[in-house]
Amino acid sequence: MNTEELKDIAENLINAFKQAGEESIEIEKQGVQIKTKEDGSPVTNGDLKVDKIITDQVIKLTPNIPIISEETVDLKKKNKLETYWLIDPIDGTKEYIAGREEYTLNAGLIYQKKPVLGVIGVPKKNQIFYSYGKGFSFLLENDKVQKIDCKKRSPKGEVLALTNHNNPPEIILKKLKEFGATSFRKLSSSYKYCLIANGDYDLYLDKVRAKEWDDAAGQAIAEGAGAIVTDLDNEFFEYGKEDYKNPTILIKRNMNLND
Repeated sequence: MNTEELKDIAENLINAFKQAGEESIEIEKQGVQIKTKEDGSPVTNGDLKVDKIITDQVIKLTPNIPIISEETVDLKKKNKLETYWLIDPIDGTKEYIAGREEYTLNAGLIYQKKPVLGVIGVPKKNQIFYSYGKGFSFLLENDKVQKIDCKKRSPKGEVLALTNHNNPPEIILKKLKEFGATSFRKLSSSYKYCLIANGDYDLYLDKVRAKEWDDAAGQAIAEGAGAIVTDLDNEFFEYGKEDYKNPTILIKRNMNLND
């Protein structure tokens, strides 16, 4: 797939993300209905509505590419795909249920085991981030589009970090020190990728092995803006794993976090 094809797909997903975001807010206002999935995690009527809106548009745009969604995937079936969509309709479901702002809507395209396109909506912040290749990451905010490139927006001399923990385990604390982090805060949803791509934060570390749909869209956006995404051992990794489990995650805004 070439850049023009990916650009066309990404831009034609934007209206679906706007609609899905509006629906998620409206459902929250009316009262979220919650069920518990087999793995013990919550799923809401918001997740299911968003999933349908995004999936329907993806099918129209790329009818021949398989779709793997968090809400419909059969985890008993091993993944053998190299090119496929990963959809996480609402990442940060607990935040969504609690009425917080940092939940996200996500669609990422994996092509030959690499994330090449990503769209993330942040409905309560009226933001949509999207990317269709290296050097082509954008933020749509209040109907204005701007290219993002990981340029440092955090204070000079400070390294602002994000983690998946209020009280990080020892391995994460050591890494924070290693990278010279001057402060950190918890952020679990894929919004972390967007904040690093936009230069607001410099670093994210997590030892929890997330599923591929948690990372695909965000990784495409962050890497498209110039960030570096590896595991905690600085090893690059591919998608298309049989159990959809990614390794630990390290997102760096730049090789030099002070630049």
